[in-house]
Parts: sequence; C-alpha cells; structure tokens
Amino acid sequence: MSASSDLQTPRRSATAQATHGVPGWLVAFLAVASGMTVANLYYAQPLLSSLSSVFHTSTATAGALITLTQVGYVLGMLFLVPLGDRLEKRNLITALLAVTTLALVAAGLATSFPMLLIASLVSGATSVVAQILVPFAASLAPDHARGRIVGRVMSGLLTGILLSRTLSSLVSDLAGWRVVFLGSAALMAVLAVALRAALPQHAPTTTIPYHHVLRSTVRLVRTHPALLRRGLYQAAMFGAFSAFWTTVSFVLTGPRFHYSPVGVGVFALVGAAGAAIAPFAGHWADRGLVRPMTGAAFVVAALAFALAGLGGHSIVLIALAAILIDMAVQTTLILGQHTVYQLDPAARARLNSAFIATFFVGGAAGSQLGSVVYHAGGWTALTVLGAALPLLALLYWTTERRQRAGQS
Repeated sequence: MSASSDLQTPRRSATAQATHGVPGWLVAFLAVASGMTVANLYYAQPLLSSLSSVFHTSTATAGALITLTQVGYVLGMLFLVPLGDRLEKRNLITALLAVTTLALVAAGLATSFPMLLIASLVSGATSVVAQILVPFAASLAPDHARGRIVGRVMSGLLTGILLSRTLSSLVSDLAGWRVVFLGSAALMAVLAVALRAALPQHAPTTTIPYHHVLRSTVRLVRTHPALLRRGLYQAAMFGAFSAFWTTVSFVLTGPRFHYSPVGVGVFALVGAAGAAIAPFAGHWADRGLVRPMTGAAFVVAALAFALAGLGGHSIVLIALAAILIDMAVQTTLILGQHTVYQLDPAARARLNSAFIATFFVGGAAGSQLGSVVYHAGGWTALTVLGAALPLLALLYWTTERRQRAGQS
C-alpha cells in the first residue's frame, strides 16, 4: 500500500507541474527576484529623516528622493521594459542588473545629495527588471493558471516593497545608511548571475525596430481601452499607497509615538501581512471576478484611510489601516495585470510597460502630494487625500458597465 502511494506521489507532482506549466521552484525564485529588485525603490523611505540631517536638507526636500526614484522607474517602464518583447530576456535582465549594481554603489558612496538623487534615478530606472520577470512568468503559464502564477510572483514583489523598509531601518541602525545601498548592490550582482543560470531562454516576440516598439506601445494604449482604464485605477490606488507610506514615518517618529527608525521598520512588517492577499486575488481573476473584486478593493481602501484618520492616536488602528490599504492595492494590481496580459499575448512586455508606467506616475505624484499635504495640514489632511483617491477610482469604476453596453 505504501509502495503504491510512493509511486503515485511523484506522478501527482509531475501532473501538477504540467498543469501549471512552470516548475514550482522557478515561480518561487521569480517571486524572490522580483521582490529583491523592486525593493530598491523603497530602501530610502525610512531613512529620510537621517538623510536630511546628513545632507542638511529639509524633510520635504529629502522626500524628493522617493519621488525621483519612482520617476526613474516610470522612465524605465516606458523605455526599457518594452525591450522585453524585442530582445532575448535573459541578456536584457543581466545588463539591467549590472547597471543597477553600479548605481547602488554610487548611491552608497554619495558625497552630496544631488549625487544621491542621480544614482537613485538610475537605480530606479533599471530596477524595472521586476516588471520584466512578471510578464516572463505570465508567458510561461497556461491560460487557466496564469492568474495564480502571476499572483504568486506578485506576492513576492509586493512583499519586497513592504519588507524593504524594515530591512533598510535595521541595517541602517546597525551599520549606517550607506551599507543599505552597498548591500543591495551586492545582492543585485549575485541575483544577475543566479537569474542568468536559472531562467530558460526566451526568444523575442517581435523583430520590429526599437523606435517602432516604443510607438507600438503608445498604439496599444489607444487600441485597448481596458489598458488605460486599469492603469488609471491603479494610479489612484498606488498614489494613495505612496502617500500613506511616505508620510507615516513622520507620524511614527513624531511627538505622538516617538518611534526610532528601527521602530518604523518594524511597523512596516505589519503592512507586509497584506501581501498574503496576492494568491487569492490571482484565484479571483481566474474565476472571472475581476470587476466586482476591483470595486470591493476601492471601498476597502477608502475605509482604511478613514480608519487611519479616526485612529490617529492609536498605533493599532493605524496598523490595521496599513494592512487593509496594502491588501486593497495588491488586489487591484493583480486583477489589473490579469486583465492586461489577456489583451495581446505577443505584446505582454509592452502592455505591462504602459500599465505600470501609468500607475507609477500616480505613485510618484502621491508621494510628493502626500508629503506636501501632510506638512501643510497634518495627518488628518493626509488621510482625507488618501480616501479621496480610491473613491475617485470607484466613481470611474461605475462607468465601466455603461461603457461596455455602449460599445456593444
């Protein structure tokens, strides 16, 4: 009986692997790699107070570091990610990670704030490797399991976003802020070698010249209304997300809570719990629940900011709000990617480029506007801004069915 069971176990495992189309270890590795690369955008967030002291700038000026890093990411999404359809992906990933490594070394050795800004702009632009790996996973997955596989890879990416703050705070407290950037540079060098060894070769899906690739990316936005719609949904959600996480460190280190930088990093671990929603969101997408769950996520995000505003003196309520915000943002992101990847299988890198660039513009605006609103009106004003953004997305969401009816 046990021998029969032993024979059936590997058979079931092989069947499961064939069903999902991608080996489990490769999905896990893509998730970890995505998280490691996108974390480069957020290491500086809990360090803003320290960096403003080191380089003798105001906290508002220091906040520009986050904005410029995200601007770099948008530029990378627009001009580098479309190359994922034009070039062999392993070579492209290796080259981008090499540049990321050099930029992070420059950030760690920066002797002036402008030098740190330029290095962060470059590292932000080349950290788009994460957004080459996600469509890479989508292209390897069969149609019936694509949502689940993308959800698992995205859970790694989103966990990297959230844990980056904790890791940055702890490393900075133990060894100084420079080691944060230099340590990440070492990780990127190792990751470049590991990805080149692990990833299968993936031939280009188009041979058109680079400038035509860029032009076709713009054309995809005009051709597929769902691409722009999902990008605008996520721009509102990511703007709210960025506004919250850019300013909450000022609240936690301020007179209400007196948190140390390490305490801010530990608080960020709470938000990482929101990444657990990613596989569920992928499952909802596979079951055809994209539209209702999108609307529900907008409502949850708005309520979370209301909770954060009402509980401004309660760390428990702020922590609960952080979890709900992260869950809502991750849900709409995965549902959006599932929708976008179905529009044109031969142009997934370009579709992803337009989608991510659109909502990272929202994220960069949210970081900057959130910082300005917080310093002008305090935490209450910030939470009003945060609640308004998903509510605007919800209003836009109500037009989706009417638009479809008009098209039919």
